[in-house]
Amino acid sequence: MKKRIVSIMVMGLILVPFLFGSVYAKTLKIGSMSPLTGPYASDGTDIKNGVLTAIDVFMEQGGIPGYDKIQLFPQDTACDPRQAVASANKLINLEVAGVIGAYCSSSTIPSSDVLDEEDIIMITPASTNEKVTDRGLPYMFRMCGRDDDQAPAAAKFMKEALGAKTIFIVDDKTTYSQGLADGVSKAAKSMGMEVVSHEHVNQGDKDFSAILTMAKQKDADIFYMSLQGFSPAAMMTLQAKRLGMKSQIVTQDAVFQPKFMEVAKEASQGVYLTYGYTDPSTPEYKAFEERYVPKYGKIAAYATYAYDAATALLKAIKAAGTTDSAKVKAELMKLDFQGVAKHVKFRANGDSGSSYIAFKVVDDKFIPYWEPVNGLIK
Repeated sequence: MKKRIVSIMVMGLILVPFLFGSVYAKTLKIGSMSPLTGPYASDGTDIKNGVLTAIDVFMEQGGIPGYDKIQLFPQDTACDPRQAVASANKLINLEVAGVIGAYCSSSTIPSSDVLDEEDIIMITPASTNEKVTDRGLPYMFRMCGRDDDQAPAAAKFMKEALGAKTIFIVDDKTTYSQGLADGVSKAAKSMGMEVVSHEHVNQGDKDFSAILTMAKQKDADIFYMSLQGFSPAAMMTLQAKRLGMKSQIVTQDAVFQPKFMEVAKEASQGVYLTYGYTDPSTPEYKAFEERYVPKYGKIAAYATYAYDAATALLKAIKAAGTTDSAKVKAELMKLDFQGVAKHVKFRANGDSGSSYIAFKVVDDKFIPYWEPVNGLIK
């Protein structure tokens, strides 16, 4: 009789996982870090939405064995270094398997130091400052390009396509903006152009009349804006046009956001900017567009990079069969696939390459205009 009871108990233990699978269900936790409040919230929300889209697609394709759910824990950094560090610590306590973020280089650099102490993989879809991957952190990856690739491309464009001889540069003293502006200044000088002035504004400024009056007086061929986000760039563009400044406005990847045109309106038309090239004709991009646009609206800024970053992380975790960082990293280094924003293949330092071209704002659209190898795009 006792043997029968034991047999029934054993059978019961075997059947429990099948009858009540949720008891043994596990959730794979992923973190994202980006500004969800403040002046850069649009870009930060795009990052979050890009990651959510990748999770949805991955789950529809079968998910990851051993996990019934992939959950995103989005953190608001507000592009503030201290808040970014606090966000990183929160994600550590949540025991996330990896982090997609952050947006501002000034947030990514200190928060990645914290995550690295716990061997947590971080893939930034937006931080372009060279120091992000040049510090040798073993678990730091980057999906977007680098400023030391963007700056020479911008200088070459201004010289070869626009015939510029003189440039007036302004930045807002952030890690990203000033670093890129310094790079543009250096590259421009090396190509024989004259930087007539390199000035600075403060983050949060809304009245740029003093700088713009100075720039108008200098009357350089190019007025180069390196600002953190589309909002200050749109305001500066508006004020420059109202002041009657004749210099051609050229700016950078942080302005690749349709809301730049919504805010700057007619003043945005004819503005040039550099940004990584994405081929919208690929099957991957079209599939992303069909899914993303109905739910979140226009594809802007770093949604595609965030999608590719999250996809890379999830592919690596699935291939590794574990969330062990060393094993996941090994699988990340093996990846070689066509993403939405770009072809994804990581280098030894965690970078994935740059493909900067110049775009022109025409009829409220960013139109590919010039690329470094062949010049004007027809």
